[in-house]
Amino acid sequence: MKRGIGSEDTETRELAVPGRKVCFIIAKAHEFDVKVAVTEPDTGSNPTDDNEIAVLQDHDDDPVHEELVSLISELSIDEQIDLVALMWLGRDSGAAVDWDELRQQAADAHNRHTASYLCGNPLLGDHLAAGLDALGLSCSD
Repeated sequence: MKRGIGSEDTETRELAVPGRKVCFIIAKAHEFDVKVAVTEPDTGSNPTDDNEIAVLQDHDDDPVHEELVSLISELSIDEQIDLVALMWLGRDSGAAVDWDELRQQAADAHNRHTASYLCGNPLLGDHLAAGLDALGLSCSD
């Protein structure tokens, strides 16, 4: 049985990054994942007239992307390392992986480009959710 992020269970692995932050990042990543390529960079039209369709396009100054990058950048180094390890765990969810070893690999690879690296993964939200799942956690309460 999976436990929700807010529930108490001392038998599961303790993450440096709070579960609620991971769940928020997953939600934002899914929000960003639905973006489509820009078809008309400068329409010059009124957003109301075109049914706000531009909000679904992946512009360079996309506020969801900027929020996601900012949120990840503001995490502590340990939190960023856990997030990368969670993403890797979820990406390789079929393989038998040792969490401590995976986390050490993430620590060895850590640099100042963590937010860009994570946000560059088109399935970030899915991989993080699968990583939580592999640890017996979920975002459902």
